[in-house]
Amino acid sequence: MAIKYLHTMLRISDPEASVAFFNLLGLEEVRRYDIEAGRFSLIFLAAPGEKDIAEVELTHNWPPEDGSAPEAYDGGRNFGHLAYRVDNIYEICQKLMDAGVTINRPPRDGHMAFVRSPDNISVELLQAGENLPPQEPWATMENIGEW
Repeated sequence: MAIKYLHTMLRISDPEASVAFFNLLGLEEVRRYDIEAGRFSLIFLAAPGEKDIAEVELTHNWPPEDGSAPEAYDGGRNFGHLAYRVDNIYEICQKLMDAGVTINRPPRDGHMAFVRSPDNISVELLQAGENLPPQEPWATMENIGEW
């Protein structure tokens, strides 16, 4: 029997903020299902040209009908991290930082960085090919928080 990777599911609390975050990374929404009977939405995202290779499924459980607070998700309910190869780690980190995203582990080595989504999900960014030469402000930037 052959096996094929399909997707990684992440529980999210704010669909608009989460989709906007993954759009900043370059992922695109490929389909969305709002399931009224189950009171949840499924939003599938993929890198351009990789729809059939690897997807992220964002699962949003709607707030309870009784008006109580929705369930809060923390690191114990989320996956460890997602990893994406990028063409230029400095450019994507700058784009994210310009949009207000904290760079938790800056790409000091020109190779690897970590950021977190609006739901505190760790995302690893890895430079495609050879490491880029160290450059500022990344080379001397300190880690912030957990990654």
